[in-house]
Amino acid sequence: MNDQPRRRPAKPHRRPQKDPVRFLAFEALRAVDERDAYANLVLPPLLKKARAKGGFDGRDAALATELVYGTLRRQGTYDAIVAACIDRPLREVDPPVLDVLNMGVHQLLGTRIPTHAAVSASVELARVVLGEGRAKFVNAVLRKVTAHDLDGWVEKVAPPYDEDAEDHLSVVHSHPRWIVSALWDALGGGRAGIEDLLEADNERPEVTLAARPGRSTTDELAKALGEDNSLPGRWSPYAVRMAEGGEPGALEAVQEGRAGVQDEGSQLVAAALAAAPVEGRDTRWLDGCAGPGGKAALLAALAAGRGAALLAAEKQPHRARLVERALAGNPGPYQVITADGTRPPWLPGTFDRILMDVPCSGLGALRRRPESRWRRRAEDLEAFAPLQRGLLREALKAVRVGGVVGYATCSPHLAETRVVVEDVLKGRGGEPVEAEWIDARPLMPGVPALGDGPDVQLWPHLHGTDAMYLALLRRTG
Repeated sequence: MNDQPRRRPAKPHRRPQKDPVRFLAFEALRAVDERDAYANLVLPPLLKKARAKGGFDGRDAALATELVYGTLRRQGTYDAIVAACIDRPLREVDPPVLDVLNMGVHQLLGTRIPTHAAVSASVELARVVLGEGRAKFVNAVLRKVTAHDLDGWVEKVAPPYDEDAEDHLSVVHSHPRWIVSALWDALGGGRAGIEDLLEADNERPEVTLAARPGRSTTDELAKALGEDNSLPGRWSPYAVRMAEGGEPGALEAVQEGRAGVQDEGSQLVAAALAAAPVEGRDTRWLDGCAGPGGKAALLAALAAGRGAALLAAEKQPHRARLVERALAGNPGPYQVITADGTRPPWLPGTFDRILMDVPCSGLGALRRRPESRWRRRAEDLEAFAPLQRGLLREALKAVRVGGVVGYATCSPHLAETRVVVEDVLKGRGGEPVEAEWIDARPLMPGVPALGDGPDVQLWPHLHGTDAMYLALLRRTG
């Protein structure tokens, strides 16, 4: 008789199960990190491919989108929480591991996914993409995270506001400290305003459509969307908001180029330039930094209604092709060229109206491109500065006396907005330009909280738009 205790049979090896939703979200996060890609460009083709394979429905797409954007928006906060749960510096955690961890933290603290499901799904994803050893590490960290809710963790990892206000806001609202400082300087005021702005940056923006005048109407777009999925624009007469989201590219007017996806702030900038009073002739318009074409398409439609012609210039050939696509079918005269606005092919004094929406840091569109906040550095603004000043100087030369230039940026940073305009007008770094400010505020009728003028700064938390800036200048000599 054998007295040896029976050995339990070993558990059969189980292959990790690939969750298509979380695997797709992980792929998108890795593309953002490894290739400096933008989530809004990476995610749609991944979703399209997943749908084509079958078994991937609208709810799956919505969850994958939430996992990607939620993880990117809250990355700073989640990094601080993960750092508090590990015994090594955060920089020593491999980026793919950190992506899985932060996506797991988002499920635990930023969604209604049950705790057990969030942990088990994250560990299973780690087994698929990282291996068994690292999956155990992910499991251990996420189980520590379950000890507190988001408010509890923030209280533990964020320094007190009274000791370091900017660092507190940086951790709580998941923005780099230098961006918190820059936005606060531009906004002015006390704590409530900056907190409202940072919170707005972390909200999912609405999809807004622009009905291009003479080619489509807001009534047409609203009818196509249906009563449950259409809201009127807040400020722009050309805007329709998609209440429930969806695929705007499926609309006939968008497919035909008679309408387009365009933030309301962008619409307001183009409309204000078109409405600015000019002296004398008004037949030649220029969009000097036209890519990817949203403002150019709206300007072309407005110009066509007045018998004016638009020249759309874009330095980058691939972006110029996007402009051509956006303007295709416009009934009025227009032309798209590849040209550098700092070395223009046109003669001085050629145009009556010019929009110069200059390349910038993009700090005004952090709602749409949350990864930008982690990619940008304060020193990046120094590289933009000469280009922004050069483009504005050349625009003021290209407009005729009595004509108007609109200087626009999708950034509220003072170094990219009013400081640029004042430097150019005063001749800092170049010859002074004879031009005067036009008060832009009356050209955005009905829009509140536009400040003291004459320039305009829009804000996500005040206007529901990207943080677009506009200065209007009339050449006087």
